[in-house]
Amino acid sequence: MLTKKQLDLLDYINKCIQRDGVPPSFDEMKEALDLRSKSGIHRLITALEERGFIRRLAHRARALEIVKLPESLGGAPAHGFTPRVIEGDRPEAGQPANAQPVEVHAMELPVMGRIAAGVPIEAINHVSHNVAVPGAMVSGQGNHYALEVKGDSMIEAGINDGDIVVIRETSTADNGDIVVALVEDQEATLKRFFRRGGAIALEAANPAYETRVLPDDKVKVQGRLVGLIRSY
Repeated sequence: MLTKKQLDLLDYINKCIQRDGVPPSFDEMKEALDLRSKSGIHRLITALEERGFIRRLAHRARALEIVKLPESLGGAPAHGFTPRVIEGDRPEAGQPANAQPVEVHAMELPVMGRIAAGVPIEAINHVSHNVAVPGAMVSGQGNHYALEVKGDSMIEAGINDGDIVVIRETSTADNGDIVVALVEDQEATLKRFFRRGGAIALEAANPAYETRVLPDDKVKVQGRLVGLIRSY
């Protein structure tokens, strides 16, 4: 889920790369989006990077790379998880915050404690509290619940320590899905799922963590990631 300005910037960067072979400068992006300062561009770029749409390359001028595009810009349907972070554009300095409030349907989900995105923690089996989430985030079939993320092993998928992830209950997963996996009926973890013959690979989105490969009878899928809520 991207805000309009995030989508506009991603579209502009992609068109410039397709046309010129290089990303636009910050001044060009600021002018194209009619923003008052470069700080707004920095904020939008950071948001796009967190959501996995662009990558900043070190030690290079205009160091931006398109990683993927949403379907609305001609990208392929998302495989696995693209974080759906609920966040609005803040007004630029000196601009009035005159956006009209929009009524959004919300529903409460139980937060089933914490889920490890790093070193394993105990299996989760209790409700700590409830959290309100947008109804559109849980519009798919099946039951849903929420978990608080503990750890940093999924940061390159845009999932940070302290985030609340929304999970749809399921016992199956496709390769590349981010899932809640129960390992040996003792520990729960949030990882990307891959089936390798008679084994299951649980892959982190952080190069500091090794992929865990386990016999398929030692791993049970408890749910698939469908949304994310972040507080600032």
